[in-house]
Amino acid sequence: MENLCIWVIRNFYYITMLRDPVSRYLSEWKHVQRGATWKTSLHMCDGRSPTPDELPTCYEGDDWSGVSLQEFMDCSYNLANNRQVRMLADLSLVGCYNLTFMNETERNVILLQSAKKNLKNMAFFGLTEFQRKTQYLFERTFNLKFISPFTQFNVTRASNVDIGEDVRQRIEELNFLDMQLYDYAKDLFLQRFQYSKQEEHQLNRLKRREERRLLREQRAHQWPREEGAEVAVTEDYNSQVARW
Repeated sequence: MENLCIWVIRNFYYITMLRDPVSRYLSEWKHVQRGATWKTSLHMCDGRSPTPDELPTCYEGDDWSGVSLQEFMDCSYNLANNRQVRMLADLSLVGCYNLTFMNETERNVILLQSAKKNLKNMAFFGLTEFQRKTQYLFERTFNLKFISPFTQFNVTRASNVDIGEDVRQRIEELNFLDMQLYDYAKDLFLQRFQYSKQEEHQLNRLKRREERRLLREQRAHQWPREEGAEVAVTEDYNSQVARW
């Protein structure tokens, strides 16, 4: 008996969701405040994890429970800062977590460019603030339908945090790369949505036009038979009159 080996070829697609940087930052702060940590994250880059000097911690002890927003913002090593850019960019381009590899300005430019490039080349990305549009683009991209519509939750833990304009500005400064990435992503996302809508309308117009053409052809084939049937009835009636 021979063993049959079947190779299954699978296609893998990279997708992601982006969120308004201020809301995302506040949400992570609330998450950490409740005791969440990323201790199990290895932060692998170029085959190794960062050293303690490259990636110091913001707190001592098991977690950062009860941290205030001010304390959260004051930690310069906080990985919450510009997290979306860092997660999307190729960190090997800037020496991973080694901040002495190049100057900060050059590092930031490369990180942002890399994040934009990788985001654009992904099979799909959505925005948390546009749930219905995200669902529409996902369904169009992968040719499927969800059984229920996405729900837009406007009330979240982040939205319940009451902050002043000065604090908001501070968070935007800490996440200035994420702010630029989100502006880029939002513009690209809405362009794709508009293009998909126009494409859908065009396909629907072509479909309706084809349906009308087929209907006209069908009627054209039916009319001669109907006229022939009327003539036959008339001739039969005339012959009957002649015999009477």
